[in-house]
Amino acid sequence: MEKSVKMMDGYPFLSYQRPQVTASDLLKRSADFYQSMDERRTVRDFSDQPIPKEVIDNLIRTASSAPSGAHKQPWTFCVVSNPEIKKQIRNEAEKEEHESYNGRMSEEWLQDLRPLQTDWHKPFLETAPYLIVVFKKVFDLSEEGEKKTNYYVTESVGLACGFLLAAIHHAGLVALTHTPSPMNFLAKVLNRPENERPFLLIPVGYAAENTYVPDLKRKPLDQVAVYY
Repeated sequence: MEKSVKMMDGYPFLSYQRPQVTASDLLKRSADFYQSMDERRTVRDFSDQPIPKEVIDNLIRTASSAPSGAHKQPWTFCVVSNPEIKKQIRNEAEKEEHESYNGRMSEEWLQDLRPLQTDWHKPFLETAPYLIVVFKKVFDLSEEGEKKTNYYVTESVGLACGFLLAAIHHAGLVALTHTPSPMNFLAKVLNRPENERPFLLIPVGYAAENTYVPDLKRKPLDQVAVYY
């Protein structure tokens, strides 16, 4: 069906409708999606099995459909598959992680990480076929180099990353949210412009054949939702 266009204060608006879904279908759809997403896990053991680039393209398209402040879309998704660049990222990340696990982290933090059995070694940064490095644009630049304001940058990029993780899981792949701290080396390795700051490093791929994840429990609904 062709969409109608209405001008509002000089700006075009498209007619928008969602097909009405019955209450029973709403319940089924929401339950099915929950059951699928509840199977999502953070994975640290990746297969090196290749993935078509077109899949990554679609995942990023989905992430970019997230809402953003004033529709500025203040994000850049850098996709790394080059083995030499992945190796460089791993080397730099492990330097920072070694410092974190050997002095930067508090004892409480280390205790909280113990059930996850993580350490400063990050082989998945080379094994996973793709690394998606998400950068937030703290401001935009016009063609003339003039700074343009972006709004709610952190919130917007966080929403896009949530969409991306859901899309990765829905596609049948696994991911890890990796945040080596500090992450400034990523901007240097990938030669990003001055208006971009590293936000999240996400390895993407298939799970390795023999993969184990911590037996963790998510908080029940009554601990995360309050109804008024």
